[in-house]
Amino acid sequence: MLVRLADERATGALLRDHGTLYLAEGRVVHAESPAAPGIDILLTASGRLPYEGWQRAVDEAGARREVGRFLVDSGRIGGGELEICHLGALYDAAFFALAPGSGPTRFRYGVAHWIGPVRPVSAAAVERETLRRRELLDRVWPYPALDTAPVVPRTPAPGRPVTRRRRALLELADGVRTPAAIAWALGRPAFHTLLEVRRLAAAGLIDTPPDPPPGTDPTQGTLSTHPIRPARPTLPAWIAEVSADPDITLLRRLRDALKAHL
Repeated sequence: MLVRLADERATGALLRDHGTLYLAEGRVVHAESPAAPGIDILLTASGRLPYEGWQRAVDEAGARREVGRFLVDSGRIGGGELEICHLGALYDAAFFALAPGSGPTRFRYGVAHWIGPVRPVSAAAVERETLRRRELLDRVWPYPALDTAPVVPRTPAPGRPVTRRRRALLELADGVRTPAAIAWALGRPAFHTLLEVRRLAAAGLIDTPPDPPPGTDPTQGTLSTHPIRPARPTLPAWIAEVSADPDITLLRRLRDALKAHL
């Protein structure tokens, strides 16, 4: 369906169970998934952009769908840095949004995302990168149950060094948090967290859970895993104007992306 929409140069939102892809004239301009921290989290959790600065951009430019342009024009972030971060968030969310699933796929024509144009990419590039990432996970450690299960750490062997980046992940591995929850807590891309979890399992630093029963979809747990997040500010009225016939699932995803703040 994505390829067909690209061929017809469609503009709107492609809604799936695990995320939404936004297209403009057949090119992918944004993606969101409840499994992946959005661009707001990636920018604010890293300290690159104060949360207040992000919130002001949404308040000032969200209704006219120019949040990205506002961030650059106001000097809060450079254009190149915004493009890099946005592409990272787009591919991260698309990985989950395009995952195999049994739910319906719908397209809502004319819907535009409030972040506005940043750097569109072709549907073929999104599809190619999504497939590459799936293959990479299996090359590293072919146990997809890791993607859904709580992360259970093991005690490293004496004298075995652990990098600071891995140590930050392992400190949150408490046998309760899933990789998705850890990604949100760290403000890191969800796919990169999945990849690091698989590498840690291959290295014997976390437990590898047993495979799920035959006939189950191992992606379901990953994509539906929603970490508990704190209370967030009230939504602006314009978010309900995403379409003339608002879709509750779409609005919920927009709500999560807008209000996400750790």
